[in-house]
Amino acid sequence: MNGVRALLCCALLVFLALTGCSRQESVQPQRVLFVGNSLTYVGNLPAVYSALAADNGHAMHSDMIVRGGATLSQRVADGSVARALESNRYAVIVLQERGGDLMCSFGPDSCVDSRAAIKALVALAREHGADVVLLGTYQPNPRASQRLIEMEAVAAKEAGIVYVEVSEKLRHLRNEAPDLAWFAEDGMHPGPDLTLLNAMLVYQALHGVLPTPDALTVDAPIYGVSSGLKETLLAADAPPPRADTPMQAHYPAATMQWLHDAMP
Repeated sequence: MNGVRALLCCALLVFLALTGCSRQESVQPQRVLFVGNSLTYVGNLPAVYSALAADNGHAMHSDMIVRGGATLSQRVADGSVARALESNRYAVIVLQERGGDLMCSFGPDSCVDSRAAIKALVALAREHGADVVLLGTYQPNPRASQRLIEMEAVAAKEAGIVYVEVSEKLRHLRNEAPDLAWFAEDGMHPGPDLTLLNAMLVYQALHGVLPTPDALTVDAPIYGVSSGLKETLLAADAPPPRADTPMQAHYPAATMQWLHDAMP
Protein backbone atom coordinates (compact mmCIF):
# COMPACT_ATOMS: atom_id res chain seq x y z
CA MET A 1 0.00 0.00 0.00
CA ASN A 2 2.80 2.40 0.89
CA GLY A 3 4.41 1.65 -2.47
CA VAL A 4 1.16 2.46 -4.29
CA ARG A 5 0.84 5.73 -2.37
CA ALA A 6 4.40 6.62 -3.22
CA LEU A 7 3.74 5.95 -6.92
CA LEU A 8 0.56 8.05 -6.81
CA CYS A 9 2.41 10.90 -5.13
CA CYS A 10 5.14 10.76 -7.77
CA ALA A 11 2.54 10.71 -10.53
CA LEU A 12 0.78 13.71 -8.99
CA LEU A 13 4.02 15.65 -8.74
CA VAL A 14 4.82 14.90 -12.39
CA PHE A 15 1.29 15.98 -13.43
CA LEU A 16 1.56 19.24 -11.49
CA ALA A 17 4.96 19.94 -12.98
CA LEU A 18 3.71 19.30 -16.50
CA THR A 19 0.59 21.39 -15.88
CA GLY A 20 2.72 24.24 -14.59
CA CYS A 21 4.92 24.07 -17.68
CA SER A 22 1.92 24.12 -20.01
CA ARG A 23 0.44 27.11 -18.21
CA GLN A 24 3.72 28.94 -18.42
CA GLU A 25 3.94 28.22 -22.14
CA SER A 26 0.34 29.34 -22.69
CA VAL A 27 1.05 32.87 -21.46
CA GLN A 28 3.93 33.39 -23.87
CA PRO A 29 3.04 36.35 -26.09
CA GLN A 30 1.66 35.62 -29.52
CA ARG A 31 3.39 37.57 -32.25
CA VAL A 32 1.59 39.88 -34.68
CA LEU A 33 3.29 41.47 -37.69
CA PHE A 34 1.99 44.77 -39.10
CA VAL A 35 2.99 45.50 -42.69
CA GLY A 36 2.22 48.95 -44.04
CA ASN A 37 3.23 52.57 -44.37
CA SER A 38 2.81 55.88 -42.57
CA LEU A 39 -0.90 55.18 -42.01
CA THR A 40 0.31 52.27 -39.88
CA TYR A 41 3.21 53.82 -37.99
CA VAL A 42 1.97 57.35 -37.28
CA GLY A 43 0.75 57.03 -33.70
CA ASN A 44 2.30 53.51 -33.60
CA LEU A 45 -0.78 51.41 -34.24
CA PRO A 46 1.11 48.14 -33.52
CA ALA A 47 2.07 49.31 -30.04
CA VAL A 48 -1.41 50.65 -29.27
CA TYR A 49 -2.90 47.30 -30.29
CA SER A 50 -0.43 45.40 -28.07
CA ALA A 51 -1.25 47.64 -25.10
CA LEU A 52 -4.99 47.12 -25.65
CA ALA A 53 -4.49 43.37 -25.86
CA ALA A 54 -2.37 43.28 -22.69
CA ASP A 55 -4.95 45.29 -20.75
CA ASN A 56 -7.58 42.76 -21.84
CA GLY A 57 -5.66 39.66 -20.81
CA HIS A 58 -3.99 38.78 -24.12
CA ALA A 59 -0.21 38.73 -24.21
CA MET A 60 0.72 39.97 -27.69
CA HIS A 61 4.03 41.09 -29.17
CA SER A 62 3.77 43.38 -32.20
CA ASP A 63 6.43 43.82 -34.87
CA MET A 64 6.22 46.03 -37.92
CA ILE A 65 7.67 46.46 -41.39
CA VAL A 66 6.72 50.00 -42.38
CA ARG A 67 7.94 52.92 -44.42
CA GLY A 68 6.30 56.16 -45.48
CA GLY A 69 4.54 55.85 -48.84
CA ALA A 70 5.27 52.14 -49.07
CA THR A 71 3.08 49.70 -50.97
CA LEU A 72 2.46 46.04 -50.30
CA SER A 73 3.91 45.27 -53.73
CA GLN A 74 7.24 46.63 -52.50
CA ARG A 75 7.14 44.29 -49.51
CA VAL A 76 6.65 41.34 -51.83
CA ALA A 77 9.46 42.47 -54.13
CA ASP A 78 12.07 43.10 -51.41
CA GLY A 79 11.37 39.85 -49.53
CA SER A 80 11.18 41.60 -46.15
CA VAL A 81 7.96 39.87 -45.10
CA ALA A 82 9.25 36.50 -46.28
CA ARG A 83 12.40 36.95 -44.16
CA ALA A 84 10.36 37.97 -41.13
CA LEU A 85 8.19 34.88 -41.45
CA GLU A 86 11.29 32.69 -41.68
CA SER A 87 12.75 34.28 -38.53
CA ASN A 88 9.68 34.45 -36.28
CA ARG A 89 6.51 32.50 -35.66
CA TYR A 90 3.64 34.93 -36.21
CA ALA A 91 0.04 34.15 -35.36
CA VAL A 92 -1.36 37.02 -37.46
CA ILE A 93 -0.19 39.37 -40.20
CA VAL A 94 -2.02 42.72 -40.42
CA LEU A 95 -1.70 44.28 -43.89
CA GLN A 96 -2.45 47.93 -44.63
CA GLU A 97 -2.07 49.21 -48.18
CA ARG A 98 -1.03 52.71 -49.17
CA GLY A 99 -4.14 54.88 -49.26
CA GLY A 100 -5.76 54.86 -52.69
CA ASP A 101 -3.88 51.96 -54.28
CA LEU A 102 -6.86 49.64 -54.23
CA MET A 103 -8.95 52.42 -55.86
CA CYS A 104 -6.50 52.68 -58.79
CA SER A 105 -5.62 56.20 -57.60
CA PHE A 106 -2.06 55.79 -58.85
CA GLY A 107 -3.05 54.46 -62.26
CA PRO A 108 -4.91 51.37 -63.49
CA ASP A 109 -2.02 49.08 -62.62
CA SER A 110 -1.87 50.15 -58.98
CA CYS A 111 -5.04 48.31 -57.94
CA VAL A 112 -4.10 45.21 -59.96
CA ASP A 113 -0.63 45.18 -58.39
CA SER A 114 -2.09 45.72 -54.92
CA ARG A 115 -4.50 42.79 -55.16
CA ALA A 116 -1.71 40.57 -56.47
CA ALA A 117 0.57 41.62 -53.61
CA ILE A 118 -2.12 40.87 -51.02
CA LYS A 119 -2.60 37.39 -52.48
CA ALA A 120 1.16 36.78 -52.50
CA LEU A 121 1.57 37.88 -48.88
CA VAL A 122 -1.40 35.77 -47.81
CA ALA A 123 0.15 32.73 -49.49
CA LEU A 124 3.44 33.38 -47.67
CA ALA A 125 1.67 33.79 -44.34
CA ARG A 126 -0.30 30.58 -44.74
CA GLU A 127 2.87 28.64 -45.56
CA HIS A 128 4.03 29.65 -42.07
CA GLY A 129 0.73 29.03 -40.28
CA ALA A 130 -0.25 32.69 -39.87
CA ASP A 131 -3.69 34.23 -40.35
CA VAL A 132 -4.00 37.50 -42.28
CA VAL A 133 -6.17 40.60 -41.81
CA LEU A 134 -6.53 43.48 -44.26
CA LEU A 135 -6.90 46.75 -42.35
CA GLY A 136 -8.67 49.38 -44.43
CA THR A 137 -7.70 52.97 -45.10
CA TYR A 138 -10.03 55.97 -45.36
CA GLN A 139 -11.41 58.68 -47.63
CA PRO A 140 -13.29 61.79 -46.40
CA ASN A 141 -15.54 62.11 -49.45
CA PRO A 142 -18.68 59.92 -49.10
CA ARG A 143 -18.58 58.56 -52.65
CA ALA A 144 -14.84 57.93 -52.52
CA SER A 145 -15.25 56.27 -49.13
CA GLN A 146 -17.89 53.90 -50.46
CA ARG A 147 -15.76 53.08 -53.49
CA LEU A 148 -12.73 52.47 -51.29
CA ILE A 149 -14.42 50.00 -48.99
CA GLU A 150 -15.94 48.18 -51.97
CA MET A 151 -12.51 47.68 -53.50
CA GLU A 152 -10.87 46.77 -50.20
CA ALA A 153 -13.60 44.23 -49.51
CA VAL A 154 -13.14 42.70 -52.98
CA ALA A 155 -9.38 42.38 -52.43
CA ALA A 156 -9.88 40.70 -49.06
CA LYS A 157 -12.53 38.35 -50.44
CA GLU A 158 -10.32 37.36 -53.38
CA ALA A 159 -7.51 36.54 -50.96
CA GLY A 160 -9.82 34.76 -48.52
CA ILE A 161 -8.96 36.93 -45.51
CA VAL A 162 -10.73 39.08 -42.94
CA TYR A 163 -11.35 42.70 -43.92
CA VAL A 164 -11.44 45.44 -41.27
CA GLU A 165 -13.38 48.40 -42.66
CA VAL A 166 -12.32 51.83 -41.39
CA SER A 167 -13.46 54.57 -43.75
CA GLU A 168 -17.22 54.64 -43.16
CA LYS A 169 -16.81 54.02 -39.43
CA LEU A 170 -14.47 57.00 -39.27
CA ARG A 171 -16.87 59.22 -41.21
CA HIS A 172 -19.71 58.27 -38.85
CA LEU A 173 -17.66 58.86 -35.71
CA ARG A 174 -16.27 62.17 -36.98
CA ASN A 175 -19.82 63.41 -37.47
CA GLU A 176 -20.65 62.37 -33.91
CA ALA A 177 -17.49 63.81 -32.31
CA PRO A 178 -15.74 66.26 -34.67
CA ASP A 179 -13.50 67.60 -31.90
CA LEU A 180 -11.64 64.38 -31.24
CA ALA A 181 -8.05 64.18 -32.52
CA TRP A 182 -8.83 62.15 -35.62
CA PHE A 183 -5.97 63.45 -37.72
CA ALA A 184 -2.37 64.54 -37.27
CA GLU A 185 -1.35 68.14 -37.83
CA ASP A 186 -1.08 67.57 -41.58
CA GLY A 187 -4.81 66.75 -41.70
CA MET A 188 -4.21 63.42 -43.46
CA HIS A 189 -2.37 60.96 -41.24
CA PRO A 190 -3.96 59.35 -38.19
CA GLY A 191 -4.22 61.43 -35.06
CA PRO A 192 -4.25 59.75 -31.65
CA ASP A 193 -7.95 58.94 -31.71
CA LEU A 194 -7.88 57.45 -35.22
CA THR A 195 -4.91 55.31 -34.18
CA LEU A 196 -6.94 54.16 -31.18
CA LEU A 197 -9.94 53.43 -33.40
CA ASN A 198 -7.78 51.35 -35.73
CA ALA A 199 -6.32 49.44 -32.78
CA MET A 200 -9.79 48.74 -31.37
CA LEU A 201 -10.99 47.48 -34.76
CA VAL A 202 -7.96 45.19 -35.13
CA TYR A 203 -8.55 43.94 -31.59
CA GLN A 204 -12.20 43.23 -32.42
CA ALA A 205 -11.23 41.37 -35.59
CA LEU A 206 -8.70 39.18 -33.78
CA HIS A 207 -10.52 38.58 -30.50
CA GLY A 208 -14.19 38.76 -31.48
CA VAL A 209 -15.19 41.63 -29.17
CA LEU A 210 -14.27 45.25 -28.59
CA PRO A 211 -11.74 45.85 -25.80
CA THR A 212 -12.93 46.98 -22.40
CA PRO A 213 -13.25 50.78 -22.27
CA ASP A 214 -10.66 51.48 -19.57
CA ALA A 215 -7.95 54.14 -19.60
CA LEU A 216 -4.96 53.04 -21.64
CA THR A 217 -1.28 53.98 -21.45
CA VAL A 218 1.05 53.00 -24.27
CA ASP A 219 4.75 52.89 -23.38
CA ALA A 220 6.39 52.85 -26.80
CA PRO A 221 7.63 55.32 -29.42
CA ILE A 222 4.74 57.43 -30.70
CA TYR A 223 5.82 58.17 -34.23
CA GLY A 224 4.91 61.23 -36.24
CA VAL A 225 4.87 61.59 -40.00
CA SER A 226 8.65 62.06 -40.05
CA SER A 227 9.84 58.98 -38.18
CA GLY A 228 13.15 57.77 -39.57
CA LEU A 229 11.61 54.31 -40.01
CA LYS A 230 12.67 52.13 -42.92
CA GLU A 231 11.39 48.82 -44.23
CA THR A 232 13.31 46.89 -41.57
CA LEU A 233 11.65 44.46 -39.17
CA LEU A 234 11.23 46.31 -35.88
CA ALA A 235 9.46 45.61 -32.61
CA ALA A 236 6.69 48.11 -31.91
CA ASP A 237 8.31 49.09 -28.60
CA ALA A 238 11.92 49.12 -29.87
CA PRO A 239 13.99 52.30 -29.46
CA PRO A 240 13.07 54.75 -32.23
CA PRO A 241 15.51 55.94 -34.91
CA ARG A 242 15.03 59.55 -33.81
CA ALA A 243 15.84 60.66 -30.27
CA ASP A 244 13.07 63.29 -30.25
CA THR A 245 10.28 60.70 -30.66
CA PRO A 246 7.74 60.83 -27.79
CA MET A 247 7.80 57.64 -25.75
CA GLN A 248 4.29 57.43 -24.31
CA ALA A 249 0.65 58.00 -25.20
CA HIS A 250 -2.30 58.05 -22.83
CA TYR A 251 -5.93 57.51 -23.73
CA PRO A 252 -8.41 58.55 -21.01
CA ALA A 253 -11.23 56.25 -19.99
CA ALA A 254 -13.81 58.76 -21.26
CA THR A 255 -12.44 58.53 -24.83
CA MET A 256 -12.26 54.75 -24.67
CA GLN A 257 -15.83 54.56 -23.36
CA TRP A 258 -17.19 56.90 -26.02
CA LEU A 259 -15.53 55.02 -28.87
CA HIS A 260 -16.71 51.70 -27.43
CA ASP A 261 -20.32 52.88 -27.17
CA ALA A 262 -20.45 54.86 -30.43
CA MET A 263 -18.88 52.24 -32.67
CA PRO A 264 -21.25 51.68 -35.60
